[in-house]
Amino acid sequence: MEGRSKVGNRAPGGAKTSHPQPRTSGGRGRRRAARSKVPLTLQDRVARGKIARAKTPRASHAAWEPSARRTSPIDLLEEQAHARVAELVPIRHGRMLVSPFAYFRGAALPMAADLATTPHSELSVQLCGDAHLSNFGMFGSPERHLFFDVNDFDETAPGPWEWDVKRLAASLEIAGRDNEFDQKERKRIVLLAVGSYRQTMRELSRRSMLDVWYAHLDMNELLPRFQSLLDPKRTPSVWRAINKARAHDSHQAFEKLCHTPDNEPRIVSDPPLILPVEDIAGHVDGDDLLQAMHGFIGAYHRTLAPDRRQLLDQYRLVHLARKVVGVGSVGTEAWILLLLDEHGSPLFLQVKEADMSVLERFTSKSRFSNHGERVVAGQHLMQTASDIMLGWERFDFEGYQHDYYVRQLRDWKGSADLAGMTPAGMELWGQMCGWTLARGHARSGDRIAIAAYLGKSDAFDRALVDFSIAYADQNELDHRMLQEAVASTRLAAETGV
Repeated sequence: MEGRSKVGNRAPGGAKTSHPQPRTSGGRGRRRAARSKVPLTLQDRVARGKIARAKTPRASHAAWEPSARRTSPIDLLEEQAHARVAELVPIRHGRMLVSPFAYFRGAALPMAADLATTPHSELSVQLCGDAHLSNFGMFGSPERHLFFDVNDFDETAPGPWEWDVKRLAASLEIAGRDNEFDQKERKRIVLLAVGSYRQTMRELSRRSMLDVWYAHLDMNELLPRFQSLLDPKRTPSVWRAINKARAHDSHQAFEKLCHTPDNEPRIVSDPPLILPVEDIAGHVDGDDLLQAMHGFIGAYHRTLAPDRRQLLDQYRLVHLARKVVGVGSVGTEAWILLLLDEHGSPLFLQVKEADMSVLERFTSKSRFSNHGERVVAGQHLMQTASDIMLGWERFDFEGYQHDYYVRQLRDWKGSADLAGMTPAGMELWGQMCGWTLARGHARSGDRIAIAAYLGKSDAFDRALVDFSIAYADQNELDHRMLQEAVASTRLAAETGV
């Protein structure tokens, strides 16, 4: 391998897998583990939240002022580009150029650097790490219910709960500007979303942990607070997303992405977005890549529960292709795998590279040695129900180690068309995102302390309206910096892809 600039010509498979084994300890370690800490009382946890509020007042979250030592977002994008598939990086930059919101989607690292300079309560949770409104949507649960939840966990890591809420709030303000909503409409959207987070956290603080664990947004029976808002005329984008989600499955992907030459299905070529294995140039033969992926599937198989392994065993791998996905993820390796059962019925899997979370340099090093496992563990912790094929693996291919996680390409997945959202639609979507984020945080953090910190009033909600306006202004400046960097040829960009 010549280096990362050439990894567009390789697949995630080959010579050797690295599958970390569970750590065990001797008798002394077991005795030490048996002495658990005395749990805090409810009163202690309420006091913890109120003490945090006294140290970091809710109004302090309104502030955003870039530090004089702020790292240029262009420097951070260049840094990320070095670790990505070189030929795809210009597509990433081109997609980020489209609008301030498109830039925001790809700028998780610059915002993480900014959030690290803002006040927080020192109450930690499992963060999504990239909780903008496009990273929420519908998916199918194992029981075939349509749930609304966070659907992107590439950056998941422990950290201050405020960071997720601030990224969500800022995304609503920025998306509202892109849609030309007026200031009053945008303020109401952000207030309702943050208010939904606060009220949900307070509600969950009064419920048992088991109730919190089972809480979910089932699109078949939306919580009463959202049902009255779901109207085909006032919220058409959200309504269409819900109705179309069930059609997004492996069969629909097969019809869209495959053709059948010589009686064997193959993924169609649509360069540079979809590149079948046999069309990838370089020194590695396509048949070798396909064979390497068989080894990858065998190793990934071990990360699944026994019943899921049995399911996977009913399928055979027939083809794979590299696929460009998203905005921020463009340039990381993402592969789609076509598998068939004995009847020729398809199962599409997505194999996606997992690198260090953008949050880690500002919080702490991941406790997982494999970043694919980090993504999977974070997803299981935050989601009510996760993809039945969710797993992970690492490969050492010609001396280059990379981590991956695996999930179904489509399983009733759906997200609303933001450009087509009305103000009422974005209000509804924002409230659903706020509810979902609070539920995810309540599963891993001290929900009672966080609820006590937030309190009954809308002080935190109003502070985040101000933060969102200030950060949206910053985001527009950063977007212009990207435009200038491309115009000066400092960064390469390929638009319209």
